[in-house]
Amino acid sequence: MQQLKSKIHGLAQQILPQIIAYRRHLHQHPELAFEEHETAAFVSGELTKLGVEHSVGIAKTGVVALIKGKNPDKKTFALRADMDALPIKEINEVPYKSKYEGKMHACGHDAHTASLLGVAHILQALKNDFEGSVKLIFQPSEEKLPGGASVMIAEGVLQNPEPQGIVGQHVMPFIDAGKVGFRSGQYMASADEITFFVRAKGGHAAMPHLSADAVLITAHIIVALQQIVSRVANPLTPSVLSFCTLKGGDAYNVLPAEVMVKGTFRTMDEPWRNKAHQTMKNMAEQIAQAMGATCEFVVEKGYPVLYNDEILTSRAKNAAIAYLGEENVVDLDKWMAAEDFAYYSQVTRACFYRLGTRNTARGIVSGVHTPSFDIEESALEIGAGLMAFIALDALQN
Repeated sequence: MQQLKSKIHGLAQQILPQIIAYRRHLHQHPELAFEEHETAAFVSGELTKLGVEHSVGIAKTGVVALIKGKNPDKKTFALRADMDALPIKEINEVPYKSKYEGKMHACGHDAHTASLLGVAHILQALKNDFEGSVKLIFQPSEEKLPGGASVMIAEGVLQNPEPQGIVGQHVMPFIDAGKVGFRSGQYMASADEITFFVRAKGGHAAMPHLSADAVLITAHIIVALQQIVSRVANPLTPSVLSFCTLKGGDAYNVLPAEVMVKGTFRTMDEPWRNKAHQTMKNMAEQIAQAMGATCEFVVEKGYPVLYNDEILTSRAKNAAIAYLGEENVVDLDKWMAAEDFAYYSQVTRACFYRLGTRNTARGIVSGVHTPSFDIEESALEIGAGLMAFIALDALQN
């Protein structure tokens, strides 16, 4: 692998301007979940230029490429990048600012796609230097349920040929450019969307005894449901319950007949996740009933827990140390955000790691999902090179 490492380093450095150009083009032309038609066409066009075999239209706008080395049926390994943007108005004043009002690559998926195109460059150049095949998955709709990963899996992306493992990479604005981060086992939380409606007889605010106060009842429910995290959950199991939207009446002196609440529930434990859903529903309905109202409680299950296979993650981390040096590989904490890459981790050996993209000196410090998010583009050299190196290392046995 030493000789391959040198070749990959050289190729990644050589094509960095091209990867940056990819990223800037994609950043200027963001598309939302399952609407990535221009993005898919761009990816397909670049793969065609490289002579890389690929298919389009998987999960509507997904693209899947296969780069075959010597003895291509020996083993297959997969790499994944997501392609969708967010409905956010960009405030950065940069030459590559989004051209589409109200749409922005605020989560770095442009960098992920550009990096995987860089991997295609590298592996296509080295296809006579390795055995096996590498499947490149350009996935739509990471940001929106049901998640492009689940749809691509249902449509057979992990078949014909079946990869023996999959790796995903995500930018991390809290890690300096030049570094990467790994964590084995539980890494990212499940994420479920909660909506509940409290309905009661409305009336005049000056005469609450003639009606029921849906606002007050809702407040009781919200406070009580926090016991799910603080008193019902195992303290060793990370859980988060947050309510973010509350809508009731429009007047200062009218008790509304309905209050609607939206929130999210996240945890690292799948059995507890299912139990918590039912516990919350029972608690909300019973409180509402006891206070003279009804409660319709709906949970939309989102992405599952993302679990990094210990063996694959250890191998990928060691490959990163070999490629970047031990001082540039850090250990990650658990992360209560969610990722639809978790679906891959439910059905095959998976590793999801972080690519540092922070540059404090240049003011590139904003978090993802913010209108000022940006990346240190020099990190894209690692973004492409390390993924290629990890894939070829995984094909070794």
